[in-house]
Amino acid sequence: MELCLGHARERRNMSVDRVADAMGLASRFTLYKWLESGRMPAVLIHPFELACGATFVTSYLAASAHKLLIDMPTGRAVDGDDIAGLHGSFASAVEALAGFYGGRSDAPATLGRLLELMQTVAWHHGNVERHSQPQLDFEVSPDE
Repeated sequence: MELCLGHARERRNMSVDRVADAMGLASRFTLYKWLESGRMPAVLIHPFELACGATFVTSYLAASAHKLLIDMPTGRAVDGDDIAGLHGSFASAVEALAGFYGGRSDAPATLGRLLELMQTVAWHHGNVERHSQPQLDFEVSPDE
């Protein structure tokens, strides 16, 4: 939760009081209490992350449950950069695996590269599924 607030402070110039106001809380002290205890009602996680412009709480919850998160694909057409990025992810993962099994790389670095590859492939999988019915691009950058 503190990472989300740090992001809100640095990127959006929002204090804890402004985040609490954007969440629709009656009192900023409620948010301070949740920060102190590390607990927040689940129904308020999305408004909190939306106000902060970061999804660190959701990412933490997924990672602690050993789940993989990817951004929702929109079914848009890919370009050469997307394919090159996919190829780069494969090359990086294979390099990390070779290094790990050869004793030149540690497990956390190897797992990080494998996770990146799985996220990239999962995004392309979802994008191909949605290609016949692409969504309109209504996404707004959280920093805007």
